[in-house]
Amino acid sequence: MIKRIRTGGISYLQPLTGSSDWYWGTDYTSGDLYEAEDLYRDGHRISSNRLILVHYPDGRVEEPVTAKEGQYFGIPAYDGTDPVLLLADFPSGEIRILRYHDESRTVTPIAVLPRSAVADCYNLILHQHPLCLTREQGEHFQVVWPDSAAFTVHPAESFCFRDGEELYFSRWYEDPDYREEVVVRHFPDGKILRTERGAINAMPDGSEWILTE
Repeated sequence: MIKRIRTGGISYLQPLTGSSDWYWGTDYTSGDLYEAEDLYRDGHRISSNRLILVHYPDGRVEEPVTAKEGQYFGIPAYDGTDPVLLLADFPSGEIRILRYHDESRTVTPIAVLPRSAVADCYNLILHQHPLCLTREQGEHFQVVWPDSAAFTVHPAESFCFRDGEELYFSRWYEDPDYREEVVVRHFPDGKILRTERGAINAMPDGSEWILTE
């Protein structure tokens, strides 16, 4: 069966991780979030991007928020109940986390953070279960919201998820063969609690699978 979905020109959809019902897409008019921020900082007028949610399997398209001039969407998340949007408002100096309620077609704010909470928007990402906002750049890792922490990690580490006071990272090596490790760190100091050879896979239902030997 063929469906024709009117997206207003957005040509690529991605699954909203953790949800079997939602996909999302954006038009990247000024690049990724951090690229739009760089343009704005340099005095350029940025074209705000559009972000749509597409419901599966009916193909219903929702555009919960229309970004205004100087606003730009990051990658959305799903917290097990609702889609959650990340919106940077550069003129206002704010980072907004918004919840979309599909039943009522309404949007409510979860948090409004000062733009000064982060050095920049590079790798500023929403994560699910529990919902949190983090930022990574090189060896610097930061939990921005709802808690706050900052510590140094290996430059080849990427944050995957949080489980209570444990933060799970994936670390890769190429020496010369490629391999991965799971690194578990303590929150909030980042102390390494344990490591094991393996890989972390985020599953469609929001669960995390650790693949070991």
